[in-house]
Amino acid sequence: MKTNQGIYIGTDSGATTTKFSAVWENGETISTKVLQRPTGSEKGREAVISGWIAGIGEFLGQNQLQWAQVQGVGLAIPGPYERYGVFGKSPNLPASFCGWDVYSDYRAALAKTAGRPVPLVVGNDGNYGGVAEARLVRGDTKASVAMLMPGSGLGAAFVGADGLSLDGDTLAGMEAGHMPVPLQLLGVTGKPFPCGCGRDWGCVEAYTTISGLPHLLAEKLLKYPDHELARSAAPSKEKVLSLRGRAQKGDALAVEIFDFQARVMGIHVANLAMALDPGIFVIGGGLMDHESTTPEFRERYLRLIREAAQPYLWAQQRDTLKIVPAVLGELSQAIGAALVALYKSRA
Repeated sequence: MKTNQGIYIGTDSGATTTKFSAVWENGETISTKVLQRPTGSEKGREAVISGWIAGIGEFLGQNQLQWAQVQGVGLAIPGPYERYGVFGKSPNLPASFCGWDVYSDYRAALAKTAGRPVPLVVGNDGNYGGVAEARLVRGDTKASVAMLMPGSGLGAAFVGADGLSLDGDTLAGMEAGHMPVPLQLLGVTGKPFPCGCGRDWGCVEAYTTISGLPHLLAEKLLKYPDHELARSAAPSKEKVLSLRGRAQKGDALAVEIFDFQARVMGIHVANLAMALDPGIFVIGGGLMDHESTTPEFRERYLRLIREAAQPYLWAQQRDTLKIVPAVLGELSQAIGAALVALYKSRA
């Protein structure tokens, strides 16, 4: 154990759980063991901050490390933000969190615990996940990396040659899940699927993630009226959450749904390539989860993304653009937060 080295802590906090990780001064991850604790957002602001401090202490203890080694901390949190480090109105957090200057409160708690000021960076959880994945996939190159992570929503990030994410002037950079889908290329007619963001132009998120599965399932059941799910009295949520497992077993309806999502994702890759021209696209999320999906499913999903993107790329992009699976899974955002703290310390 490198007990004489400085370390950088990453805290990845959602409304329900917070994950903790850290990196050494050279960027290497200290542990790949997931340390996850309840966020406790329902108990209020002070409880959340106390939980983060306690979680860091637990991580340090598990890895024979000391507060004296902590040189910086990164906090990955969901948006939107009123300004840097200040929560906006979020559908997943208590209403009382809107306007909370989490940056100032967390920084004060870190200083009190460490007995000295500790540099703190705060940013979008999806962006920080992209920073961690980019460090791995780019290797020794300076290739820029874009990441798309379909889950309950569509996380997205763009990481430049400096290893840092594109945050934007209002901290809304790379909210790529809420760009519109070119529905005409997919043969889709009728009213666009609704999106939780409130836009009615057919957000990519609504066609590539869990949030849109109820609508896709309803359409596919018209084609498969005798399917088990057409006869099932189970709640809609239970039905859609069964689709990933069914697809692994070759269920035709489920396979068609994820094939469609892959094609939408591929067109979106090409769309983003026009604006950002990255060397690598990383595709993550639950559909790339090795414990929940088969190699055959993952290979098919990525192949369809590549095939859908190809016709809309510039000739040189078709030859050079890499589309690869994410590898860090649920630790990516905590590791990314730690890396941003490290990178910012060098600036």
